[in-house]
Amino acid sequence: MVSQYYVPFPSTTSRYMTEIAEELAKDSKVIVISGAPGSASQVPLEPRKPEIIEIKSWWPGKGALVSRSFADMLFSIQALLAVLRHARSEDVLLTVTAPFTLPYAVALATRLRKSAAVLIMHDLYPDSLVMAGMLRASSLLTRSLRALNRLMFARLDGIIIIGRDMAPKLLAYPKVSAAKLSLIPNWASMAAGYREVSDNNPFRQRAGGQFIVAMSGNAGYTHDPLTVLEAARLLQDRKDIRFLLSGHGVGWSRIKEMHAASPCPNVSLVERVPDSELEDFLAAGDVWVVPYRKNNTGVSVPSRIYNIFAVGRPVIVCSERDAEAALLLEEEDIGWVTPPENPRALADAILLAASDAAQTTKKGRRAAEVASRYTANASLGAYRDLMERLLAHQRTRNRHSLEQIALRRPGS
Repeated sequence: MVSQYYVPFPSTTSRYMTEIAEELAKDSKVIVISGAPGSASQVPLEPRKPEIIEIKSWWPGKGALVSRSFADMLFSIQALLAVLRHARSEDVLLTVTAPFTLPYAVALATRLRKSAAVLIMHDLYPDSLVMAGMLRASSLLTRSLRALNRLMFARLDGIIIIGRDMAPKLLAYPKVSAAKLSLIPNWASMAAGYREVSDNNPFRQRAGGQFIVAMSGNAGYTHDPLTVLEAARLLQDRKDIRFLLSGHGVGWSRIKEMHAASPCPNVSLVERVPDSELEDFLAAGDVWVVPYRKNNTGVSVPSRIYNIFAVGRPVIVCSERDAEAALLLEEEDIGWVTPPENPRALADAILLAASDAAQTTKKGRRAAEVASRYTANASLGAYRDLMERLLAHQRTRNRHSLEQIALRRPGS
């Protein structure tokens, strides 16, 4: 496994990659090439646990775009060299799209080592950069990245998608077939079950009000948390509705700046809560908002929704209706979908949720039932089955290669 993010680094990607590696290590030898500080394995190694090789990498702030770009490229080069040092032809390499330069490096390394390669598609590049407004759809760099994608996708032995909406975009690339795609959704990190709304909840007390609208998680370039803040301003005369906002990333920094310059009386800001308090924090909201920028279909899937569902809360997603999160909400009737970047539409959805508390609670109870289908056991089992198939295929391919070499020898 090659992943910049791994425990103890505090991120959702770290948690998922760690759980995947630990599950696979139960049956196979797993080596993790990680960029997370403090992740390296202690000696002696624990049996049936991954061996973590830590790359000493550079971690500039999320808002430092130029520095982050150089740091991402540096880690990808370091990862390339590490894979060349450790990988063998009988191996399967598993990597992820963070940073976005990493899959290209891993694909090159596996070609040189004749290993198999699988990519977990958390975000699709360059589409997410176009969505974030960082690249133009017709720019030379965008076209160049798509050309690199064609080469990389052709080299990959498998692509794991975490949302159904990603498949059409990937299938548009040459040499990407449905057989190469595996749909393995992410999962909740806590037990699924409806948590009663309690006035004793400390986060709920902090926000005040009778109906709490909450938002948290990574507020990156593809997200639009400012729409939530603008919706709060539109509803500031409603004394019963309050907003509880948290997060991290560039969007969160912008929210704090705007709120400091012009405080909104119905908004409470909370810095990122530790995992030990996450369940109470999620249970504090009556409804949660996941705000995306325009054109997110097939580009990014919000993993945070599974924990929100697990505590029994409905979600309002600001998104196109054919994106994975929107499809799930409407299929299961566990939330509302509003157009992205539209504060008025979001405010209207919040008013609708607040006006019928019984129906909102009913949606939340259904959400907890839905979360029980998105478990670690189910997803990790799918990862294990996929890796076993690819390892078996790789052994067969190597045996055939050795047989061909033997047949070409004089006297064979």
